[in-house]
Amino acid sequence: MLSRVILFCMLLLLAGGAWLYLAPSGASTRYLIADTLITTQHRYMAKYIIGEEELKHRVTEYNQRFVQMGDEKDTHTIEQPPAAEAEAEKPLVEIEKVTGSGYTGYVMTVNDPTKVRLGVPSRIGSGEKVSSMVKRTGAIAGVNGGGFADPNWSGNGFKPIGLVISQGRLYYDGLGGKTSTQIVGLDKQGKMLAGNYSLEELGELGVKEAVSFQPRIIVNGKGLIKNAAEGWGIAPRTAMGQRADGALLFVVIDGRQPGYSIGANLYDVQQIMLKHGAVIAANLDGGSSTVLVKDNEIVNQPSSQYGERYLPTAFLVFEHPEEADIPNIWEGLDPSQIDAGKKRPQ
Repeated sequence: MLSRVILFCMLLLLAGGAWLYLAPSGASTRYLIADTLITTQHRYMAKYIIGEEELKHRVTEYNQRFVQMGDEKDTHTIEQPPAAEAEAEKPLVEIEKVTGSGYTGYVMTVNDPTKVRLGVPSRIGSGEKVSSMVKRTGAIAGVNGGGFADPNWSGNGFKPIGLVISQGRLYYDGLGGKTSTQIVGLDKQGKMLAGNYSLEELGELGVKEAVSFQPRIIVNGKGLIKNAAEGWGIAPRTAMGQRADGALLFVVIDGRQPGYSIGANLYDVQQIMLKHGAVIAANLDGGSSTVLVKDNEIVNQPSSQYGERYLPTAFLVFEHPEEADIPNIWEGLDPSQIDAGKKRPQ
């Protein structure tokens, strides 16, 4: 009896493998698996699914596409709501649970975009958990921000990728001679900006808070990702968007937790944003960095088995942002000399 069960399982595996690698219908599943692996610390394993050369081609293709998605000029403006609506009191922050095929997450709406500041760590040599930034600065809510150098997925979270701008000042320039980068941020009026910009353009536009990240997924009210196949795999996600009335939308999707939430692709995130009225939206750092904090409590379920990660940036919401104390922790440091893998100070 046992031998028959083993034989049946072997035949099932062989049939599944044959379908995955030989049947045309299995190709899309293989690429979905590969794209999902690419978003994890086990990116190298994708070569066993689609081959090493195809993996390199896939990553290059995505990067090129992401750059192109940031090229179109954003022309959206913030429209003031009617007087009657403006007089009606709205809470500064509203949180709504969202679910879909295989994922669970949250949409945080910040009704006044001028109340958001970019938080950074408090100690040299170490990133900081978003929950710690929220508590330390007196913020009422926070979401993880931009990416960072993370050698072997054990980095200290202190070396951002690209630019960091907080309170209208350039805190960190890791462009290394590049003339432009894709940013996600806000100008002095609370208008969201996302896409390819040079440092000079950011200065002219009066950008006040920003990080480098990609891709932009909505511009001028239209989604840039055509379908799920272009959604860059299944993973925990964080994204930022803005409605025409100025309200900011932060989408946080949990993932890598079977039985609760596997994760979402960028097409899913784009559709959530569009459903909630976003006219512009962009991806932020996701994966095990994805976290949403409100009133000093973690709202979502971060995918890391160690809990929250130590990060270089977070978008923080304040009742009184003018009182926020966010000094430049990177002042005087040479980005090229920052060791991203050095053990965090205790």
